[in-house]
Amino acid sequence: MCDLQKERSMKIQQRISDLREVMKREHLDAFVFPSTDPHNSEYVPDRWKGREWISGFDGSAGTAVVTMTSAALWTDSRYFLAAADQLSGTEFQLMKLKMPGTPSIAEWLGQELRDKNGAQVGVDGMVNSTESVESLITDLRRDGGITVRTNFDPLSIIWKDRPVVPQNKVEIQSLKYAGELAKSKLNRIRKALRQLHAEGMLVSALDDVAWTLNLRGTDVHCNPVFVGYLLISPNETTLYSNKEKLTPEIVDYLSEQGVDFHDYKDVEKGLEDYFAYNILLDPSETNYSLYHHVHTQEIVRHKSPIPAMKSVKNDAEIRGYRNAMLRDGIAMVKFLRWLKPAVVAGGQTEISVDRKLTSLRAEQSLFRDISFDTIAGYGEHGAIVHYEATPETDIPLQPRGFLLLDSGAQYQDGTTDITRTIALGPLTDEERHIYTLVLKGHIQIELCKFPAGASGTQLDILAREPMWREGINYLHGTGHGVGAYLNVHEGPHQIRMEYMPAPLVAGMTVTDEPGIYLPGRFGVRVENTLLITPYKETEFGQFLQFESLTLCPIDTSPIICEELLPEEIAWLNDYHRRVYDELSPYLEDDDREWLKLATKEI
Repeated sequence: MCDLQKERSMKIQQRISDLREVMKREHLDAFVFPSTDPHNSEYVPDRWKGREWISGFDGSAGTAVVTMTSAALWTDSRYFLAAADQLSGTEFQLMKLKMPGTPSIAEWLGQELRDKNGAQVGVDGMVNSTESVESLITDLRRDGGITVRTNFDPLSIIWKDRPVVPQNKVEIQSLKYAGELAKSKLNRIRKALRQLHAEGMLVSALDDVAWTLNLRGTDVHCNPVFVGYLLISPNETTLYSNKEKLTPEIVDYLSEQGVDFHDYKDVEKGLEDYFAYNILLDPSETNYSLYHHVHTQEIVRHKSPIPAMKSVKNDAEIRGYRNAMLRDGIAMVKFLRWLKPAVVAGGQTEISVDRKLTSLRAEQSLFRDISFDTIAGYGEHGAIVHYEATPETDIPLQPRGFLLLDSGAQYQDGTTDITRTIALGPLTDEERHIYTLVLKGHIQIELCKFPAGASGTQLDILAREPMWREGINYLHGTGHGVGAYLNVHEGPHQIRMEYMPAPLVAGMTVTDEPGIYLPGRFGVRVENTLLITPYKETEFGQFLQFESLTLCPIDTSPIICEELLPEEIAWLNDYHRRVYDELSPYLEDDDREWLKLATKEI
């Protein structure tokens, strides 16, 4: 173990020790740290990165649990390799979700605390959803008679330099890009609530708040959202956010849209004073503490109607996507033309190519930020699904093997998400075969026609079938929704093996990103962002199809053409023809010539 790793491990162990001192005083036998914030966000402001602070694991998904004698961290397959590395040297045991033999958190706690009478487990009710806390309470009661305490946050004591709640200014997302006034969205939300027999709702999800109000912020890394709640009652709408974030222009704008505002911390009082007969609270979004501040006659437990509205893009948003994808494609072409000669010349690393791509995107108009931390994995690092190069892991690129590059940008008119696996030089037969399998799966999703209302789960097999024939699989989802200058991961729809009932609807965006990962060797993933569009209407109803929004050549050099079906070859040639036709007018001579070769028929 290097000196840096030793220092890091010692820091984590000291934090665990400090936590146990507090737990001892509070008569707690364990404490659970989720990856979420008070808004149940996937990506959270620094203030609420408690799981990362206590464990050292910085992935976007995971739960850490500490007892007086042990510690464990649960995460999914995207992070198995990264988590094992980051937890090395600490007492945290890695628990691999959905793998045979992995106990649930409740099962593990039941075993760890089996000899402790009257054991008590702590969770911070402000950063755990109602649904998750209720489930934990039930499971712990069943698995060991263990009780749960929800009103204590040990981080408020032991995290001495804890960041504050972000104070960054918010900005208006103009109607030119939003396509619908905030007051119109609020009217639609109230109509949807009436259909659910609800008189109001608390909006907790940060991207739902931002979308509803046509506001954007910089409180979360790579996600243009801001910290706040939105309380909707029959006749009033109140934004709860730190007043420092709201300029006089924003205050006037909110007033025009029929929205009042109060300080962020006043949301508890707002819920206590809520006057209507009932309120809709989404138990998967609303944190446990706020849920129990409500004193209405009735709580309507139901999914928020906003994600389904937000996921269907209007004409202005779709136009924005197309324009953003065009500019992103220009940046990608410039990057790809530069890449291989630069690797041959030497001196390039995973971090340097990431910086180069970001600089080319930043040259494009309306660029605001990257949409997530770039995954630039060379060789065996490509097999780490959510790899992020650091100065300690950064390696030089060689003119051989694969570079897996998963990246995206936030433009004010759209969010991009694209993966390309690029051959930097000679490949093995295995590398070429695996690449072709992944591409086959990707194309089969692109080619799919399906009835309106089908779920992503019903389509997922199309991407996996060529792999399953050979006993190969990947454990992440095949596709997710993408926000309109919002979070790069957006629901409610997904394409994945696990049952996801949310229907696919025309106007939705969704990624198509199958992959194969061979640990210690290499990984392959190919990803486009797609738009769901009408296909045809027959006596059997309305049918839908996918249209690629992403405009960027797919590397054809690794393809084993004999393994592609004629329809797959035809799709690839058609796609490349479209990429060339749409991008070439905006490219200079050298870039245009490179693109012409990159998109030639196979």
